[in-house]
Amino acid sequence: MKLVILFGPPAVGKMTVGQELEKITTLRLFHNHMSLDLVHQFFDFGTPAFERLDRRIRFAFFEEIATSDLDGLIFTYVWDLNEPADTDYIDTVADVFRQQGAAVSYVELKADLSERLKRNRDAHRLACKPSKRDVASSESSLLYFETNYRMNTREGELGQKPLLTLDITSQEPLATAQRIKEWLN
Repeated sequence: MKLVILFGPPAVGKMTVGQELEKITTLRLFHNHMSLDLVHQFFDFGTPAFERLDRRIRFAFFEEIATSDLDGLIFTYVWDLNEPADTDYIDTVADVFRQQGAAVSYVELKADLSERLKRNRDAHRLACKPSKRDVASSESSLLYFETNYRMNTREGELGQKPLLTLDITSQEPLATAQRIKEWLN
């Protein structure tokens, strides 16, 4: 069993790279918006009910997958590395899998802001993520995150955790997925 935590800023390409990685491995993808967009149909982002239900859904999946006969999971996340609660959340996700003997790997994606703003309007992204279809709101959120969150690591920040960092500003998703697959093996 493997858990791959695929993280980086909004619109960097986490879901798209995760989809390509799922196609070329036996790992399954749980991208962040699978639960976010489901819960958002009922509750506004950031409300206590939204946060509780999103967490319950995710951890129900994580616990079932970690004890299943699946080969592993790719999980995407926008991680604010300055926010201890985000780091605790990622550690809790990883612990669910580690407790079952899974190997946990971290893949950090980076891309220039100008490229991420283009990707934010990509038809595939909008088709897969209903909450991003209000492009003006999505772009505003992306810029807010850019200003207020630190979503990429500093040298050595994750300590001994297996980390692959890739700048994918000009790299195709399949090439990125192939690079991740090589690293995982």
